[in-house]
Amino acid sequence: MTAAARMKAVVVHGTRDVRVDERPTPVPGHGEVLLALEWGGICGSDIAYWKHGASGTATLAHPMVLGHEVAGRVAAVGPGVTGITEGTPATVHPARPVGDTILPERLAGRTNLLPRVRYFGSAAFDPHTDGGFCEYRTVPAEQLRPLPAGVSTEHGALAEPLAVALHAVNRAPALRGRSVLVNGAGPIGSLLVAALRHAGAGHVTAADVAPAALDVARAMGADETRDLSQGQRLPDDVEVVFEASGAPGALGPVLRATARGGHLVQVGNLPGTPAPAVLGDLVTREITWSGSYRFVEEIDDALRAMRDGLDVAPVISHHFALDEAAHALAVAADPTAGCGKVMLRLGLRP
Repeated sequence: MTAAARMKAVVVHGTRDVRVDERPTPVPGHGEVLLALEWGGICGSDIAYWKHGASGTATLAHPMVLGHEVAGRVAAVGPGVTGITEGTPATVHPARPVGDTILPERLAGRTNLLPRVRYFGSAAFDPHTDGGFCEYRTVPAEQLRPLPAGVSTEHGALAEPLAVALHAVNRAPALRGRSVLVNGAGPIGSLLVAALRHAGAGHVTAADVAPAALDVARAMGADETRDLSQGQRLPDDVEVVFEASGAPGALGPVLRATARGGHLVQVGNLPGTPAPAVLGDLVTREITWSGSYRFVEEIDDALRAMRDGLDVAPVISHHFALDEAAHALAVAADPTAGCGKVMLRLGLRP
């Protein structure tokens, strides 16, 4: 596959300033492959860098290519890479540890908790780590994940957020046959519904303030939905609850919905600043509250789940061309747009 000398990339330059810039097409070095990207999914962190110039504690110091939910096909293989051929459809594990930090025994294998990790499309380090919203991107071969037969590159781009959902499921106790609540039915919440169905959960309820999000959750397998904007309440005495909205105001209600001795998994990112929340039930109901951060190797589980029939298509609501990236971000950020996952067509090739 022959790559052009120049390529287009979606670059955030500052608050509300995203541009489609032209850059030299990279050349794979030792141990790398060149990926011709075809699809990218817009994530909350991409929106945050565009809206605020920061995502969490990571602040934009200079222009950066956005995107960490991507898939495409191998365009070239660098020296020292074996077992990978040109044309292979693949996605990317976007995390790469920095340095040689050794985790303590109690955290063995939990590489998502390493103190220094470079992530596609992240300003956590300076220089920043460019993402994959571009036509071509070099990738260390060990971060490449070939797609199973039958999984398109469009769906393969969603292996990363599905991996986030599967990691959250792994942070909960055994779910087979249990009643489960997912609070927040955005893309991650709806993928959580699908992951819970895949894990054999019993009755799955999804709650949100947006009717369109609840439609997606039903399509992904929710048995029941609660429209909080219409005054409906969360169910009572749920054995396992997943909080996927990231809204501090939701913490009191979800703790109240959790059964005594139950388990609450926090998936939605909470703000890094003080925020009021009603937490009394955490103690009096002896609830176990666990955080869930990114994922370890669940991206492999996500690809296997899609191979075995887990359908991510219902979560996709919009498609935009790469040149329409600014508009796509605005649509994804609009709470009235009824968005599921907004996809960028980065460069489909024959």
